[in-house]
Amino acid sequence: MKRTTRVKCAALAAVGTTLLTAACGTQSGAGSDGVTDRGKASRPAGVADVDWLPQKVTVKGKDYVLPKDAKTVREARIVFKSDPGASHEDGGRSGGSVGCNSIGADAEIVGDTVRITDLIQTLIGCPDPLGTFEAKFVEVFQGTHKAKVTARNGVSTLTLTTPSGDSITFREKKPPALKGTRWSLGENAHLTLTKDDTVTGSLGCNTFHGKAVVKDGTIDFGPLATTRMMCSGPVMKAERELTGILSGTVSYQQERHSLKITNPSGGSVTARAE
Repeated sequence: MKRTTRVKCAALAAVGTTLLTAACGTQSGAGSDGVTDRGKASRPAGVADVDWLPQKVTVKGKDYVLPKDAKTVREARIVFKSDPGASHEDGGRSGGSVGCNSIGADAEIVGDTVRITDLIQTLIGCPDPLGTFEAKFVEVFQGTHKAKVTARNGVSTLTLTTPSGDSITFREKKPPALKGTRWSLGENAHLTLTKDDTVTGSLGCNTFHGKAVVKDGTIDFGPLATTRMMCSGPVMKAERELTGILSGTVSYQQERHSLKITNPSGGSVTARAE
């Protein structure tokens, strides 16, 4: 399926400031319009090019809420992708997931109107309550909606409402902080970088701690102090490989909830935020 996203900002002249900001993709952030101690609403994010976490779907007055387990919240995101090459064969990239199946669609944003067409999705069976939530989401997501974006305390909320009054509420999904987040390195292995330039975690069997200074796209790991438990052969091998990567000055690349660490010899590991 050819998926395209067309964002038409010329039609926004008669639209209020919030929706002008929403459709044309102004970045969120604090400044003269930022949050105050009195809870003044901050500048909202745009609809396009923002990771949105579905919060609830309202159908005929009944709310269906996204399950809050860590895996679902980590994997769920919907993006309305502004694509200048929308007429090209590769199409657009709008869609995402609500935590189970992958969803793709064409999206057109004109003023405060968002039109979703040609929706496709994978067909994995999803356990309830996630399965029910996904079914209701897909049911409401297709078609024409009025968009409203608001912001409070630095976080934007997007509500899409159909002509019949059904709606989907999203919250802006910001990437986790590099420091202070527990990054999963696979089964039982994880690391956490702290604000005082240290690192703690587990290699899969043995735990470790040490110095880790983050600057300019690199992490400078000092010698890691580890426990000395004897583990199975494959686990010990994996621990040695991981220790080799978390050694000396390495480069890192964070993309949303993913963190890739690469050592000078090309060895790498990719972690996921928990």
